[in-house]
Amino acid sequence: MFRPVTFIVCYPFIRRFCGLLPFLLCLAAVHAAWAQPAEDWCAELPRPANAELPPGPVADPWFQVYLAAPGVYALAEPRQFQEVISYLILGDQRALLFDSGLGVALIRPLVEQLTSLPVTVLNSHTHFDHVGGNAEFDTVLALDTPFTRANMAGFPHAELAGEVVEGAFCGPPPAGFDPEQYRTRAWQATGFVDDGNTIDLGGRVLEVLRVPGHAPDALALLDRANGLLWTGDTWYDGPLWLFVPETSLQDYQASLQRLISLTSGLRRLLPAHNTASAEPGRLTQTAAALEKILAGSVPGQMGTEGALEFSVDGVTLVTAKPALEGRQGELANGGSGLTGWD
Repeated sequence: MFRPVTFIVCYPFIRRFCGLLPFLLCLAAVHAAWAQPAEDWCAELPRPANAELPPGPVADPWFQVYLAAPGVYALAEPRQFQEVISYLILGDQRALLFDSGLGVALIRPLVEQLTSLPVTVLNSHTHFDHVGGNAEFDTVLALDTPFTRANMAGFPHAELAGEVVEGAFCGPPPAGFDPEQYRTRAWQATGFVDDGNTIDLGGRVLEVLRVPGHAPDALALLDRANGLLWTGDTWYDGPLWLFVPETSLQDYQASLQRLISLTSGLRRLLPAHNTASAEPGRLTQTAAALEKILAGSVPGQMGTEGALEFSVDGVTLVTAKPALEGRQGELANGGSGLTGWD
């Protein structure tokens, strides 16, 4: 979840001083150093919504574990600026890990402390910060799309180095972590899912919902019986990152409406960044803001080359002029979530 204010304000200076470095790599490095002093960021943790959740039964030096709902553990990584959250969802016979984190620290040892059940991994989408631990597991489900298959190759250090520069962490990185070697490992799907499929964990059935927009392979998970909706990056409590070439604002708008149609039966949203619990009404608030943006009725704060930040009625969204025009990049090439427009 990129913090967009730095992007909008500093873009011209980044372009000027980064030289031949990959743009988004340099941007992430400057962002991590400038966006907020680390000591201020650390002082804000834990986020109030997370502090209200019961702590999990085990402690970990990198992950913060919360009991997000009965039988659901939120595995948060608050000490890196993306503040990624993965979820371990327990049934009577099986468990599902929805996303596997940044890959800065191994996630499987923590999962095995929390459950002895066989674990299947499914990703909310395949941007780098949600698949970092996929290679640690034997059973991984995915959508069968060209975008997903391209991302199974993993993401190299050159593309991700800006995520682990000094200032990207609240405090030190995990013991033994080498920022110079950070990458996400290649992984393979052992099976495929599609829209409308169900995953029966024994005593808990999860419905798979395709919600493209933020990414073409974005998924949400619905636990209808317990009123829980895992939204991935389709919605989280923070500036919504809809900037990269694989984004489709039109698909995103349709996906929001699909999720809104479920809210009468929901108790909580469980997003993939920042906070592990939110009110379902936040989806409607976001859709109303997006409608105003797409209608051109609210101004955006413009950077260069089409970068735009909109703040509307308590919702902040970062996008790009090509996305507003309905353009999209070549999806078969995959995308880390950090790629800029040419």
